Amino acid sequence: MKSYILFALLFITSFSFGQNLPKKIIDPNKNVLVVEASCGQCQFKMTGKGCTLAVRIDGKSYFVEKADIDAFGDAHAKDGFCNAIRKAKVQGDIVGDKFVATYFEIIDKL
Repeated sequence: MKSYILFALLFITSFSFGQNLPKKIIDPNKNVLVVEASCGQCQFKMTGKGCTLAVRIDGKSYFVEKADIDAFGDAHAKDGFCNAIRKAKVQGDIVGDKFVATYFEIIDKL
């Protein structure tokens, strides 16, 4: 029985560390932006395959790297990124046509 519990704990721990999430600590040396966040394809009408997290900064949309769309709940739920545009606090850098997130937090409450 103990081996099953240990296996379950190791599985859950390895799964949670495998999530593609940016750090949960704001870097005091970088600007914090409040942006619109949603599915790039479903809500921002961006070209791409499947459903991908995106942010809109100053009217321009960028796919997000280092943060997965499903890491913030079911993207296809009523309040999920494929069905709603949410507000988020982010830090990171625009690299080419992508936003590389170092911090990402949903701040609106639906």
